[in-house]
This record gives sequence, C-alpha cells and structure tokens, in this order.
Amino acid sequence: MATIKPFRGYRPPKSIAKQLSSRPYDVLNSQEAREEAEGNEMSLYHIIKPEIDFPAGTDEHDERVYKKARENFDMFKAKGWLVQDKQENYYVYAQTMNGKTQYGLVVAAYVDDYMTGKIKKHELTRKDKEEDRMKHVRVNNANMEPVFFAYPHREDLRQIISEVTAHEPEYDFVSDLDGFGHTFWVIDNKETIKRITEIFSEIPYLYIADGHHRSAAAALVGDEKRRQNPNHNGTEEYNYFLAVCFPEDELTIIDYNRVVKDLNGLTDAEFLNKLEEDFIVEKKGKEIYKPQHLHNFSLYLGGEWYSLTAKLGRYNDADPIGVLDVTISSNLILDKILDLRDLRTNKRIDFVGGIRGLGELKRRVDSGEMRMALALYPVTMQQIIDIADSGNIMPPKTTWFEPKLRSGLIVHELES
Repeated sequence: MATIKPFRGYRPPKSIAKQLSSRPYDVLNSQEAREEAEGNEMSLYHIIKPEIDFPAGTDEHDERVYKKARENFDMFKAKGWLVQDKQENYYVYAQTMNGKTQYGLVVAAYVDDYMTGKIKKHELTRKDKEEDRMKHVRVNNANMEPVFFAYPHREDLRQIISEVTAHEPEYDFVSDLDGFGHTFWVIDNKETIKRITEIFSEIPYLYIADGHHRSAAAALVGDEKRRQNPNHNGTEEYNYFLAVCFPEDELTIIDYNRVVKDLNGLTDAEFLNKLEEDFIVEKKGKEIYKPQHLHNFSLYLGGEWYSLTAKLGRYNDADPIGVLDVTISSNLILDKILDLRDLRTNKRIDFVGGIRGLGELKRRVDSGEMRMALALYPVTMQQIIDIADSGNIMPPKTTWFEPKLRSGLIVHELES
C-alpha cells in the first residue's frame, strides 16, 4: 500500500509565485531557459537550469553549474523568495487547460515504495540523465521539482479536495506562455492531513505519469543517504521525495508524433506501396488530417496527408505492448520499411509533442528538414496502467502529458 507523508514545503510568497515559477527543466533547452528568465532574477531557472548564469555554450553538466544551483537556492531562501512552512502540510495543485481542470495532491512519496515497485513505472530511464538529476538533488539537498503521479480514483479523496478548493487559494495565476491556469491551496488541518494519509495507505500502487528520471534520481539519492547514515532510523526526510498525485480519470494524454529525415532510399510512391502491405492507405489531400481512433495514423508526405489504418491481424490486442499504436508504427513502418531501430539514439528520427499541433509536423517536412511525418492517436491512461501492472515497459516516446507541472510552487528539502 502507498506510503505518503505531509512535509514542510518551501514556497514563494504569494506576490511572486507566478514570477518565480517555471516550466520543468526537461521541456526546454538552455537557450530557451535563458530567454524566458531574461530580466527575472527570481526565475527558478536560476536553480534548475543554472547554466543560464554562465556564458552561452557552458556545459550544463559542468561541476561549477551544479554548485551555482546550490548558491542560487541558498540565495532564494536568504532573500525570502522561498520560505519554509512552519508545519507539515499537504497541498492541492490544480491545473486548467482548455477549460478542463485536474486536481493533484502534493505529497512526500516514500523512497521504499519506488525501490520495491509500489510506485510503478512504464518507461526506461537513461543512466546519464539519472546521474544528472542525482547530482542536482545531492548538491541542493532538496527536490526542486515534483514528479507527476497518478492513482486510481477515490471518491473520498475527491470529496476532501472539493472541500479544500472551496476556500480561497494561496496561488492563482495563468501562465503567459501557454495560457494554462495554476491554482494552489495549503492543507494544514491536522484531521484532514491524517485522513489523506490513511486513504493513501489503502491505495495499492501509485503510477509515474511524467518524470521517470526525476523519480529515479530522487529515490536513489534517498536510498544513498540512508546507506551512508550510520544512525539511520527511517524517520529522516530523505526517505521521501516530492510528488503531485492526480486521479487517473482526470489526466489528459496527448499524441506524441514522429518526423523522419529520409525514406531509406525509397521514393514516395515506393514507400506508399510498401505501406499498403499492412495498412489501408487513403489519400486525404492538403488539409491536415488527424488520427481518428486507435490503430489509425496520419502520414504527411510530399505535401499530402494520408490516413493509415492498420489491417486486422497485424497487431495483437491481447498484448498490452503489441496493441499500442507506437508499437504498431515502430514494427510495421519505422523498423520494417525504414530500417529505423533504437529510437532513443537514432539521428534520423525526431519526436514532436502533440501540444505543438500537427501544423508543426507539416512545417518541418515542408521546410526540407524532414522527409515525412507520422501522427499517432494518443495512448490512454488505462493502457499505461495495464503496462505498468504487467511489469512491461512502453516503447520510447509514447506518452505526452499536458499541462506540465510548474516548478517552484513547492520545494521539498531532504533535511527538515
């Protein structure tokens, strides 16, 4: 069963919450962070992407950069830009996108739950990315950014959240960048805190929705600290890490699409002919065509859009991995026709989050940068849960959750 606890979060004063908060470290590059933080000394990018405080081109993995993160974190605390709550609380963090709001509980998740598989993952992690985030956690002795969990819907938790959010929020703002709303409440009532902890103790598993590398890094550093402490007793704050938990039925997963640089020596006509072995291919014309259902794909090639529908017998609906459209497209198109393997490292392919729209796929092909684009129907949260429950791992670049959590609204220090 899931173990969580309240914690004394570091938070910005209400007047600067919007100014200080940022996008997650891994959804933008150093130059984009530099541009977004320009003229804003309070931006959290100075801590989570501290290379922006060095000349352009500085390696973000330089030891000086990690040390700068800690210097800036200490400065933020000294200047009162991040202030620690006086008691252990839970928090509610709501996000609004396109008129839809999802409500997450901000908690300290248990390191042991990650290590023993009670916190389930559906993606592989890369050791270099794990080590980068581990260094960041170590040097700051804090989880600067939350990870994004899902849990099976509980009506009793939904009722508690409804009661909390009926009151005035601590923060309430709309991001200028994307127009998404971010609202935040503090839960400081001891009986409510106790009840939330009890309810989570009845939930068998939590699921990582977004933030696999942050989860791994946070848990591994906690485990590392435990092994290094001869007086470890299990109550230390490093046994927990920062997470926002959403009910699975409120989450929005959008498409995660592919653009490819070449057709493996084929002409457009030869490529389309090969597709017809496994797909029903329909030409849709110049207007953008979006996939309509599972196993239906959208292809952009030579200035035209095509509908591709996988033929029966070309996939296995009883296999939680085989039924995924990312698996079907990888097996029958990228691998079989284009000889594209090891999608994590192959330079012939790139991936585009659906938040950018299918117009971005068209733009990249029309520019000559890419030869063709493939749009996929989004996976469902139930598919993610089925795969995690079966102990399987999703293929690379399968899920894209929106909206992303803002970083900086809450920080969890590993020593309270």
